[in-house]
Amino acid sequence: MRYVLMHVSDLHAGPPFLPRLAEQVAREAHDLKPDLLVASGDFVQRADFPSQWRAISAYLKTLPEPRLVVPGNHDVPLFNVFNRLFRSYNAYRKHISPDLNPVFERPGLAVVGGCTAHGRTVDGGFLSPEQIAAMERHFSRFPAGTCKVAVLHHHVVNPPGAERRNMIKNAEQAVELLDRSGVELLLCGHIHVSYVGTTLDVRPDLRQGTIICQSGTTTSRRGKGRERGKNSYNVIEIEDQVIKIGQHMFLEDAGRFVPIAEHVFPRRSAGVYMLPRSERVVDADLATD
Repeated sequence: MRYVLMHVSDLHAGPPFLPRLAEQVAREAHDLKPDLLVASGDFVQRADFPSQWRAISAYLKTLPEPRLVVPGNHDVPLFNVFNRLFRSYNAYRKHISPDLNPVFERPGLAVVGGCTAHGRTVDGGFLSPEQIAAMERHFSRFPAGTCKVAVLHHHVVNPPGAERRNMIKNAEQAVELLDRSGVELLLCGHIHVSYVGTTLDVRPDLRQGTIICQSGTTTSRRGKGRERGKNSYNVIEIEDQVIKIGQHMFLEDAGRFVPIAEHVFPRRSAGVYMLPRSERVVDADLATD
């Protein structure tokens, strides 16, 4: 089994959007031919403006399918309070997807999205008890050995050195849900800084933890912190024994996105707790007397 996922985030159609860069992302996506393209929210800069929805809807048609998408906090109206509270997702459902909590299934792979953007929050987000229960039900349907992947817009851990932004409000519950459900990988965005780590970094008491794969902004000029003025996306390769995450960043000199780091993790759901020799960066077994 081998699946390739391309993970983009925080596209921000509107004033911050970079059309030339977006065209490059589309070209690279078609060259990659991923088994699934994941977009983890913030499709528009301001959900109140129909022109931004039309622009992002047209752009998404240039990207390969299948796609799994979840809304971000910018995809909820800000200025119209009535729409924000009572018609939070009307435009998103019309222009992007009617499904706020999508599921993608293939033999050996389950990708489950959760909508963390709600009208009662501005920058932050949360998973409702109903959403937590629904995600847990979805994940419980899949047999042992299935690689389970969750997709949220909001992050559950603040990366080291990154500007502190609102995590998902009930991050502890989300982290426990992922661990309890045997989710191996979380794809998220929101803070416009790419990051790869695990939930064990902040919760060493977890049973096995979940790999965090966070994308920076892929097509806008709103990069933050160490990625100010930069753009990124991730390529994930899921194999029988390992998960590989390649962080890609746009370099002006190269005129394209290039891999700047690769991370390799053993597949915990496959019962693997060490990297196979063929996957090790340093091929050495340390022995002590």
